[in-house]
Amino acid sequence: MFNTLFTSGIGQTLTVSKTLLIILAALVCGLVISQVYIFIHRKAAGSQSFSISLIMLPAIVAIIILLIGDNIARAFSLAGAFSLIRFRSAPGEPEDISYIFFSLAVGLACGMGYLGYAGIFTIILGTVMLLLRKLKYASPKHTTMILKVSVPENLNYEGLFDDILDQYTNTWQMNRVKTSQFGTLFTLFYTVEFNKEYSQKAFLDQLRCRNGNLDIALTRSDFDYKVS
Repeated sequence: MFNTLFTSGIGQTLTVSKTLLIILAALVCGLVISQVYIFIHRKAAGSQSFSISLIMLPAIVAIIILLIGDNIARAFSLAGAFSLIRFRSAPGEPEDISYIFFSLAVGLACGMGYLGYAGIFTIILGTVMLLLRKLKYASPKHTTMILKVSVPENLNYEGLFDDILDQYTNTWQMNRVKTSQFGTLFTLFYTVEFNKEYSQKAFLDQLRCRNGNLDIALTRSDFDYKVS
């Protein structure tokens, strides 16, 4: 029985019990992948819909593989049907793509009958993902953010915040200047790299004292936002 877990079921006649076992194994593996994703993103408010998708994807792929079997014509028919589907979800983090391919690979292994290997893949890759996040692999040493500051038209914005930026950041650069409110305001856009230890509130308070308490926005550089 143990050896059959590592033997492909393709080409054999599927039974109800074998089909249910394959789907159940795919769902369990998907649940493990989803739990890894939730644990890693527990402080970053991970997407609930994406977590559910990670559970369902391996089972869906396994079902597709079971339906195709060894029938080439059926494979081309399914490929044509799926090509009509348009995915309208917003693009996520590059890391999310690895979770999607992870789920697809596990589902493919389950659908082909390699249930034991699917479990091994899930454990190994899930452990690798946890270790990489635990070790903070490739994590930046400094915090880079986008700073947007509004300045009234009666103030000369050139060099207005230079001393504050020098005090709180390692490097900074002005990227863009634009007018708003029919020319009554200037909006300055900076890319800033903060010191390892800095007080965000103290930084913003000093900026507010210089710009007349007008709007200030501080955004992560990797955050998908629309400049207005």
